[in-house]
Amino acid sequence: MTVAVWLSYFIACMALACTPGPNSLLVLSHGARLGWRPTLATIGGGLLGFALVVSLALAGLAGLLLQYPQWLMPLKLLGGAYLLKLGWQQWHAVAVIGAEQSIGIGARRRFRQGLFAAIANPKVLLFFAAFLPQFMQPDLSFGQQWAWLTGGFLLAEGAVECAIALAAALLRPWLQRHGVGFNRLCGGLFMLLGLGLPLLS
Repeated sequence: MTVAVWLSYFIACMALACTPGPNSLLVLSHGARLGWRPTLATIGGGLLGFALVVSLALAGLAGLLLQYPQWLMPLKLLGGAYLLKLGWQQWHAVAVIGAEQSIGIGARRRFRQGLFAAIANPKVLLFFAAFLPQFMQPDLSFGQQWAWLTGGFLLAEGAVECAIALAAALLRPWLQRHGVGFNRLCGGLFMLLGLGLPLLS
């Protein structure tokens, strides 16, 4: 594997990480409401979820979904239901900026939310099944392939999500005046994602 291949893959991963999705929206919400440090738990859960997705794609689960497309709709419905639940919780979240205890979102819960948001969309498996082969190196073992492909994506995703959390933390003074509206905006977007997920072809 050459440096040029790795850089090309990392740049592609950065572009993918900058694409708006459930995890970036969740990090934006938690960063704005809690600050960037508590949001690290959310980011950690999301990175674990993405590591699982990349691993499953490399292991061939995406191929099974292509071979048995009837399995995709139930998975999409489950993922959509989770995003609807997350949106409902966000919509009704208390607009308090400060200690995490005041809004009832502990680190474990934030970690779980990040994890499930990352794996809620099974179509991500199909995307990675098409995306990853572009950068696979035939001279590397499966373990080596997994290490560099997963590591490169997680590095890019983590960097982007940390940047989102830091930027969102700057919104906290504004949220002291407009927190309810922000919560409902994020909650509404989550619910739109949950409703739209099963409708995507």
